[in-house]
Amino acid sequence: MQLIKKTFTLPQLIYFFIPIIVISILFFFHNLPINAVEITDIDFIGQATLPNNISFQNTTIGGLSGITYDPKKNLYYAISDDRGKKAPARFYTLKIDLSKGKLTNGSVVPVSVTTLLNENGQKFNPGETDTEGIALTSQDTVFISSEGDVNQLINPFIKEFALPSGKEITTLSISKKFLPDKNGKQGIRKNLGFESLTITPNEKNLFTATENALIQDGSEAKPNTSSPCRILQYNLLTKQLEKEFLYQTEPVTPLLDISKHFASGLPDLLAVDNRGNFLSLERAFTGLGFYIALFQVSLEEADDIHNIDSMKQADTKNIKPVQKKLLLDLRKLDVLLDNIEGLTFGSKLPDGQPSLILVSDNNFNSVQRTQILAFRLKMEPRLIRLLRRLVPPNFKR
Repeated sequence: MQLIKKTFTLPQLIYFFIPIIVISILFFFHNLPINAVEITDIDFIGQATLPNNISFQNTTIGGLSGITYDPKKNLYYAISDDRGKKAPARFYTLKIDLSKGKLTNGSVVPVSVTTLLNENGQKFNPGETDTEGIALTSQDTVFISSEGDVNQLINPFIKEFALPSGKEITTLSISKKFLPDKNGKQGIRKNLGFESLTITPNEKNLFTATENALIQDGSEAKPNTSSPCRILQYNLLTKQLEKEFLYQTEPVTPLLDISKHFASGLPDLLAVDNRGNFLSLERAFTGLGFYIALFQVSLEEADDIHNIDSMKQADTKNIKPVQKKLLLDLRKLDVLLDNIEGLTFGSKLPDGQPSLILVSDNNFNSVQRTQILAFRLKMEPRLIRLLRRLVPPNFKR
């Protein structure tokens, strides 16, 4: 006891035992999100662009709507939303060099292109797919989402493909409420379906989301008006849809009130941890330039709405949506933004911090660009952040 008295004063003893008590309480109440991760800082570290109409292995690179990172190979896979007009449905393998801690032109190099094949080993027919999201598994496969074609009553899909061959392996079932019907009274809207795709680090769950509201849920995004999207949670062990959550997009004020050209929505999600925390990407064409924003999203207190077929007919006042917090409005960057649609964690930077990569869909338009943006992230488990707040920085033993 004398040794303890000589080593610690009473205040130091209190500060010493507080973290131990907190940890004990958190582990006792094991349902608390002690493993949740928060992003505490984000820094822009550069951009690169690919030339328009760049030809690669008999295809035109463009329409890059989603991207995912392969840490084992230090490669990226980017899905094209070309509906078969330029070449069959496909994804590209890219090298993105962040070894100097920044991204510059010339740092992004295409390596290969993989054509997607259906369950019969055949290429998809032109117009059959509108591939938008892509997420990698540790089994050398990728899940890919397609918006389908509402006008042609072609259903959206979420399928798993073999990485080397591009051949379809499995298909996830999609609830009827998401499927378009000939009367136009339910389902996803044209080009506003499953744009996003992400898998949790433990690979137990896959998430996608509608880019805007289902027809039976509410209005699509309009100037100064948000849209109620649905986030879908799939169990990858059972391959079944488990839950859905309400996500409200931000109301965006256009710089020019050209309503027929206004478009806004939720093009991608990125799972940060296994506890229902994400980065979300929102994008709007405002009539003059793009609004692009990153949000931190939590499902922790959101209600499960998978049993609700129509939000218009539900008591939405009693439904808790996902929680959102603005991380970065990209308009504050000194960058001319393009149609950013995809995001992924990238390689570790030289200082050990994780990177974040964003990619744009140039719509195969001569006045747009395939733009890649890179960021440095600072991330902390919520428990560590809590302990830092409890223990004074001047604490000394």
